[in-house]
Amino acid sequence: MTRAEMLRDYVAAARTRRFRAGRHDCALFAAGWVQAVTGVDHAEGWRGYTSLRAGKAMLAEAGHKDHVGLVATILEEIPPAMARTGDIAVIDDNALGVVSAERVFVLRHDGVGHVSRMQAKRAFRV
Repeated sequence: MTRAEMLRDYVAAARTRRFRAGRHDCALFAAGWVQAVTGVDHAEGWRGYTSLRAGKAMLAEAGHKDHVGLVATILEEIPPAMARTGDIAVIDDNALGVVSAERVFVLRHDGVGHVSRMQAKRAFRV
């Protein structure tokens, strides 16, 4: 199965789930994708916060500015223009999404959406 096919299936499954902080939010959407590709669960121990504020507090307690800062300690940062399908992109300085060709799949409160990859401020290799 190609990475694009894996991503198609991953996004299709994510579309069926409602946004819930600590269970299905942008950070865990990205972490779930990384786990699907690599087999490594970088979100282990981070799930279960009940609000985005509580999640940020957990990150701060561990010495991270935010969830993007945590990702930067785990994955190799690359220029957004070099991101390929399946890499992680940062949208609006704080939302994580998954690159798919010229789009980035993002998790919204009303489901999965997509934006232009031109909106990516940062990117990380998966």
